[in-house]
Amino acid sequence: MITPYPPERDGLAAYAVQSVARLRAEGNDVEVLSPLPSAAHHHLDMRGWRGALALARRMRGYDRVIVQFHPDMFFREPCTPTQRARIAAGLALAWRAAPQLEVRVHEIDYTWGRGPGVAARSVRSMWRAVARITVHTGQERTRFHEAFGVPLSRIHVAAHGQDFMPRTYATRDMARASLGIPPHDLMFLSLGFIQRHKGFDRAVTAFASLGDVRGRGARLDIVGSVRVEDPAQLAYADELERLVESTPGVHLHTGFVSDEAFDRWIVAADVIVLPYRHIWSSGVLERATLYGRRVIATRVGGLRDQAQPGITLVEDDAELADALRSVASEQGGKLAPRERDEEPWPDGADVDRDTVMQAVRTRAERERGRGTVEASSDPRSDQRAAVRRGGSASRPSAPLRRIPRLALPPAASSRSGVTPVKRAVRRLTAWELEPIVQQVNNLQQAMVDIVERLASGDHDGDARASKRPPSR
Repeated sequence: MITPYPPERDGLAAYAVQSVARLRAEGNDVEVLSPLPSAAHHHLDMRGWRGALALARRMRGYDRVIVQFHPDMFFREPCTPTQRARIAAGLALAWRAAPQLEVRVHEIDYTWGRGPGVAARSVRSMWRAVARITVHTGQERTRFHEAFGVPLSRIHVAAHGQDFMPRTYATRDMARASLGIPPHDLMFLSLGFIQRHKGFDRAVTAFASLGDVRGRGARLDIVGSVRVEDPAQLAYADELERLVESTPGVHLHTGFVSDEAFDRWIVAADVIVLPYRHIWSSGVLERATLYGRRVIATRVGGLRDQAQPGITLVEDDAELADALRSVASEQGGKLAPRERDEEPWPDGADVDRDTVMQAVRTRAERERGRGTVEASSDPRSDQRAAVRRGGSASRPSAPLRRIPRLALPPAASSRSGVTPVKRAVRRLTAWELEPIVQQVNNLQQAMVDIVERLASGDHDGDARASKRPPSR
């Protein structure tokens, strides 16, 4: 099987490990080839036409080859039409080298196969070299046939969750207790990688329309992490954080969670909200169905084909808000004002503004702290998350943490012939530029630490600094 593989933090890796487990349970001897070092048996960088030719050599000698296909495994971004044509030609050779090949397509740009150009013809030839193509929905099957001209007899539909298995055996009450969720709250949940096309901001806006129900035990939790730290995705994550800050009852839990914790969040929820702007098919929807959870999702991509009893499909933001309101109305009689464990509000003639504002901050911190996210096993990822948006968004260092970490721009271009030049320049200048980038990021982290230390009342560092003799 050719696929991303754990411990790589990727939805396709989590999908593949379950497929491998099923194949082995059926008595097959399975070896895994991954594009990055992982728990797989073999590793190979398959991007570019050289990677495609190297893959062709690796595929010989097996009885069967399964490719969990995502364009990022083979095509660099950005990719010019000329580069795409060369890579597709190399992959066509690789596909023909496999004795019995199945390519499971998880995502592809249909526009790549349209038009009379060399790149489009090369991509169509690449797919026509595959004996068996698998997609997850009937809609994908039809669109794939229309875009690439592959006969329908070669394109098969396999349920997205056919290999899925439960990762947690926690009950709803156990899951909520472990995550700090009050047992009687009506809990809406959106989870997955934080990307604009996932539409988590739409869920926040829809939840805001519930009005006073939010104060009677209804809540929305968003659980996820940024998959790729590029400026666009980081900007969206910051935008989402600011929206959550201004919407009472919404809790944002950033950080990558384990497969077991991912399922535990689903079990803890009453309703899973999937407000996607576009998507092929949804593994989250399948996992929610695995645990019998109610789902509200937008009618995009192949979700119509995935729909089962308990899944409500909506067309737009207005219908999404109506669907959440309908659930809240059903539960209205069961919701009650949350019991308050805070001290009474400070009052009296001698109470100043600072005392009142401190009470506001304390209650906000307590409210945001009701939900927790399981720490990941990658300290570097946790550190990046902490610098970028760790902890409460109301902490004094929040403006500093919202600044994206500095990184060198990608050495790539959409213009033919420019990418190799940029890569050569990168190799020649990296020794000068990378220390500067690291120093800037270190300064940002130091400022975050100083602000947090001052806010917590720890002035020891400043006292020690004041005792140093002045520099001359």
